[in-house]
Amino acid sequence: MRASLTGIGIRLITGSALALGLVLAAGADQRFITIGTGGVTGVYYPTGQNICRLVNRDQDTHGMRCNAESTGGSVFNLNSIANGEMDFGVAQSDWQHHAYHGTDRFAEQGANRQLRAVFSLHPEPFTVVVRPDSGIEAFEDIVGKRVNVGNPGSGQRGTVERLMAEYGWSMDDFALASELPSREQGQALCDNRIDVILFTVGHPSAAIQEPIATCGAEIIPVSGPVVDGLVDDTPYYFRARLPAGMYPGQDEDVQTFGVGATLVTSTGTSDSAVYHLTRAVFENFSTFKGMHPAFAVLEPADMISQGLSAPIHEGALRYYREAGMIRD
Repeated sequence: MRASLTGIGIRLITGSALALGLVLAAGADQRFITIGTGGVTGVYYPTGQNICRLVNRDQDTHGMRCNAESTGGSVFNLNSIANGEMDFGVAQSDWQHHAYHGTDRFAEQGANRQLRAVFSLHPEPFTVVVRPDSGIEAFEDIVGKRVNVGNPGSGQRGTVERLMAEYGWSMDDFALASELPSREQGQALCDNRIDVILFTVGHPSAAIQEPIATCGAEIIPVSGPVVDGLVDDTPYYFRARLPAGMYPGQDEDVQTFGVGATLVTSTGTSDSAVYHLTRAVFENFSTFKGMHPAFAVLEPADMISQGLSAPIHEGALRYYREAGMIRD
């Protein structure tokens, strides 16, 4: 719902009596904005917290108070923004695309043309982890191996199936196509029940760290003409890398592709709120990069160009123009 105090628009999470009490107590000189994130053990939640931390540093200047909420993740956040229940949300770039265009899980409710992008965040690379005795050195070598493709309906599985289609592969091309959830795949690799993990995830990840530390698993690159064509033809995929030293024994950058975490909002969020949030992040960019290991690879130019399927919000565009990051 929306409330208005002395002419200042304030958005609240529907049904939150606590939020209403906080607004009334704060007075007319303060507005609350909410960022939907994900589970508390993932990267999305600290991402929202860190953005809010930077916004709240200048609370006395812009009069806004930012709060990050743990949620069910990308689809939940996109639906909450569409329903006017949250101001901002973190969402995978592929789900941003589907929400704006009304495809995949969003086909029934149709395109949300009020959805707006703010900037992209950390990449979530397609990561291939193999047993050290598997004989796999390139992605094409996984044919004929025991491969965990992920559970049906997961983002992991969706990316696997899309890449397999580009290669012209089917599940029958593998000796085994297991459907283990992410929490079980590392142990299965070390127990020699599978040879390969295919996983889309933000890094560093405990799910990747575990098999590397336990049984010497290795990460191999995913690159070449097939991947280049997929990235060039698909707006929500982009090239990614795992920088050297991300994991023990990883002495070189690993090239791959993937989706990315993005920050989204809607036309219902004020230009001022979006401007000040965007400014808080980019005016303190070095601080922001140091707030989480997953942010180490962020570059401002990529954050305003990669993985953004919805139009950029006018409030964010205002800052990018002022900062010389975008020139019309």
